[in-house]
Amino acid sequence: MGIRAVIWDMGGVLVRTEDQTPRQQLAERLGVSLDELYHLVFGSERALQTSLGKKTTRQHWSEVGQALGLSSPEEISGIERDFFAGDRIDMELVDYIRGLRPRYKTGLLSNAYDDLRHMLERVWGIADAFDDLVISAEVGVVKPDPAIYRLALERLGVRPGEAVFVDDFARNVAAAQAEKMHAIHFQNPAQARQELEQLLQASDAQ
Repeated sequence: MGIRAVIWDMGGVLVRTEDQTPRQQLAERLGVSLDELYHLVFGSERALQTSLGKKTTRQHWSEVGQALGLSSPEEISGIERDFFAGDRIDMELVDYIRGLRPRYKTGLLSNAYDDLRHMLERVWGIADAFDDLVISAEVGVVKPDPAIYRLALERLGVRPGEAVFVDDFARNVAAAQAEKMHAIHFQNPAQARQELEQLLQASDAQ
C-alpha cells in the first residue's frame, strides 16, 4: 500500500514562534508569568471550547482580556497582536508542500480557532498548498480524538496506510499511529523533511 497523501499540522510546524521576546514582554506588562499567559490563550477550558467551535475567536480573546482585567476592545486586540508578534510562517516549508503535489494529496489537520481559514486564505495566502483543510473549530473535534484523523483521511479519499501525518505534539503523532497512519514527530523542518522523504522513497520501492 503506497503513500498517497501527506497531512500537516499548523501551529508549531508551519507557523512557529521564532521569537519569544514579544510574549515575554507582554507577560511582564500584564503582571503574569509566561506559563500563565500560555494557559489563558491555549490551555484553558475556554481555549478548548474555542478549538471545538463552541466559542468564537472574538469571544475567546474577549474572555482572555477580562481574565487579565482588561475590557476595552483596543487593549484586547493589542494583547492578541503582541502575543503572536514573534510567530513566523515557514514559507520554505509551504513551498515544499506545494511541490509534493500533484503526485501526493496534501492536507492540513489543525486544532485551531474559527479564524484559521481566513488567515490561510486571505492573510498568509497559503491555502492553495492543500487539497483539504480540517480545522477543529469547523468540525467540532480536536486531536487526538481518532474521529478527526478519520475525517481527514475520508476527505482526502485515502486509507490510513496511504497517509503520513506530521505534528509537533507526541500525543497527536501517537494517535495517528494508533489509526494505522504513518506519522512523523516534527522537531524542525530539516528533520521532518528527511524523515518524510525516507518514507516516500520506501513507499516507492515497494
